Amino acid sequence: MTIKDIARLSGYSLGTVSRVLNDHPDVSEQARERVLAVVREHGFQPNSNARHLKMQAQSAVAVLVKGTQNLLFADILERIQSRLQDNGEEVYVAYLDEDADEVQYAVQLARLRRPKGFLFLGGDLEFFRTEFRPLTVPCVLLTNSARGLGYDNLSSFTTDDAAAAGEVIDYLYTCGHRCIGVLGGNLSGEQISSQRLRGVYAAMARNGLDFDPARQYEPCRYSMAEGYRAAKRLLEREPGLTALFALGDVIALGAMRALADQGLSVPGDISVVGYDGTSSAAYSVPRLTTIRQDTAQLAERGVQTLLRGIHYAQPPIHEAVPFTLLQRESVRVLGPAP
Repeated sequence: MTIKDIARLSGYSLGTVSRVLNDHPDVSEQARERVLAVVREHGFQPNSNARHLKMQAQSAVAVLVKGTQNLLFADILERIQSRLQDNGEEVYVAYLDEDADEVQYAVQLARLRRPKGFLFLGGDLEFFRTEFRPLTVPCVLLTNSARGLGYDNLSSFTTDDAAAAGEVIDYLYTCGHRCIGVLGGNLSGEQISSQRLRGVYAAMARNGLDFDPARQYEPCRYSMAEGYRAAKRLLEREPGLTALFALGDVIALGAMRALADQGLSVPGDISVVGYDGTSSAAYSVPRLTTIRQDTAQLAERGVQTLLRGIHYAQPPIHEAVPFTLLQRESVRVLGPAP
């Protein structure tokens, strides 16, 4: 008896039968029970040697990108692919929704494709905390810190997002801004935006500024369209704002378009600051003031650490890479801080 016979007798496709025989999770219980019943009835024995060889063979390095419109991740991904290919590694890239469970996806992918290792671009620490343990290959998380999770096979490299966001608020304060709005991300979970928001709260407090999230914060996804809509909602609610801090350049660029459509000038009527330091921010009109993350170092350290982990036993590494506040043309000085 062959796998084709099992498919014919069970009424399921070859793909479904194969997933059942290889114990994959993405099969209904009804299909699993029917296929296994046929196997038991006819005494089917798979070729264990061939299956063992297939199970042992490892494939490409997997790169999971959280979000489809993140300009920063596009820059890092290009560098990662180039570096891995220079080292003779095949690369498998998957783009996930920014609210997707990237760890669950990785666990399923590990069963199906057996990658040598994983590079995560972006990630929710709650998913890593509760679901990561089945992953046994070397893994690296970029742009969020896994330092406190305690996994031996998970390293991380990130910008100190709280410190960087705080520096933005301090800068706006020194430029005379007292009514500052914030755009992007969300208040829940342990994603990158939550680190930046913590920095915002701390900087507002040390500068003696009131910050009411219900009035001055507007969540949104990381895209120009979402930044556009979020800026309009925030300004309708708080028309007295003199500055906007967007938690991503892509959000800031959408917000600048929204301001222009409402007849407001940047920075004449309202100042805008972004976060990431993407190439697009250097060519906007006006050029966007932003936090520049060191994408070259993030990619280099991530790939270097992953490759070492694939070939040698080593403890996990957790590092923060430097950031720079690029003071360009999108912030107006209203007056010095008192």
